[in-house]
Amino acid sequence: DWTRSLSYAAHCALTVVKPSFLSRKSDKKNGKLRRTAYLDGLRGFAAFLVYWHHHCLWAHEAMESEKRLQNGWGYEGQYYFATLPGIRVFVNGGHFAVATFFVLSGYVLSTKPLALINAGEYTKLGDNVASALFRRWLRLYLPILATTFMMVCLWHIFGIWGNFIPEPNFRAGIWKWYIDLKSYTFIFRTGGEPWIDYNPHTWSIPVEFKGSIVIYTAVMAFSRCTRKARFWGELALVYYFMYIADGAHFAMFMAGMMIADFDLTAMANELPSWLTNLSFLEQPVSYFMLFMAFVLGSVPSFSAEIQVLRETPGWYAASKIVPQAVFDYKWFFLFWAAICMILSSGRIPWLKRFFETRFCLYLCRISYMLYLVHGPILWTLGDRLYAAVGWTREQQASTIPHWVNRMPMPRVGPYALEFAFFVPHIILLPFTLLVAEIATAVIDNPSLRFSAWLYSKFEARPEEDRRNAENRA
Repeated sequence: DWTRSLSYAAHCALTVVKPSFLSRKSDKKNGKLRRTAYLDGLRGFAAFLVYWHHHCLWAHEAMESEKRLQNGWGYEGQYYFATLPGIRVFVNGGHFAVATFFVLSGYVLSTKPLALINAGEYTKLGDNVASALFRRWLRLYLPILATTFMMVCLWHIFGIWGNFIPEPNFRAGIWKWYIDLKSYTFIFRTGGEPWIDYNPHTWSIPVEFKGSIVIYTAVMAFSRCTRKARFWGELALVYYFMYIADGAHFAMFMAGMMIADFDLTAMANELPSWLTNLSFLEQPVSYFMLFMAFVLGSVPSFSAEIQVLRETPGWYAASKIVPQAVFDYKWFFLFWAAICMILSSGRIPWLKRFFETRFCLYLCRISYMLYLVHGPILWTLGDRLYAAVGWTREQQASTIPHWVNRMPMPRVGPYALEFAFFVPHIILLPFTLLVAEIATAVIDNPSLRFSAWLYSKFEARPEEDRRNAENRA
């Protein structure tokens, strides 16, 4: 009857919107987490750091947040608690998080192919890389198409002002969206902005796709090499991208591949004896790497000019080791910071347990959609809530005047850590996580299934492979 149907529909709706970390279902299978679960948790926590980074900058824009928060502690006589090395990572660690994403992607994308190479399964290797490369573009870009289309609709259908100047009408908005997308999705273009105007945070996705191609190419190129030769080849590519070409982002991907190769070698008990003999140093070295991750992850990022870094207290000596090829010095230091964080997180027990917590793993499951939706929510709901509690911006007087200073809060606390800044997150954080969870269920997961389904429809069957081979002969 209709009551049963209504009850079932309500149950399905609640299943979609209920955050999965509140579910009774355990994150563990057969009582155990998978070997790299801590890396999943690290990815999730990094996604949260990106969220916090953008909110800090947006809310404090009228107080020159870009300059104050992204310059180093003590630069031009400005001393803020939020910019102290280490503290800075948790307040303004978005760039560190992105570097971590890139190294993690190199690790994750290469682990299965490297395992197949080590097992001598070259046919399966070809199948794996072919499938992954076919699905990669769809997996990355379909969610962007969906979320940016919703941004077009915000003003023209719902009348909600965002962070972009709307077109005169909905048709013009759709046309601009199409023009932006067709350029943005072509990763080999040489001009224009590296993002789509409806969501500037998408700048990293073309880098992610190009980095994926680097990994798949390296995997196939080194697939017939000895393990030792493969390590040297991976190291040579890291050196090339960082010290010869301005390719720091791709050095991060290759570093992730090297770490994955190292871990697989360690699991097979095939590390050199001189390295295994140093195992007693694992804990002190891991803690040192964690320390360096926080220090290097706090690198100033406001300007790409090396002179700014040299004038920042504590960074003069470090500025002397930046490779000439690196255009923006921060990526050189973040390269090392991300490597140190990933290497230490799996070797320090309490840190590994933290990244394996249900909440961190939950953040990982929704991390891609959290990355894509936190900006639109910030520019709409967030902008209004910040204006209401007193964090005003110049254009709010003309765009949302009725929200400005509706409920001003005291700005008690250090810069970027004020009481008035935390209050809006009572609403913003749960709402953002909820939207990211829903978007994962209705956009991201279907995109994954669609790309896998499409590949299965295009994939040649064994009989077709045989006929194709006969035709070539």
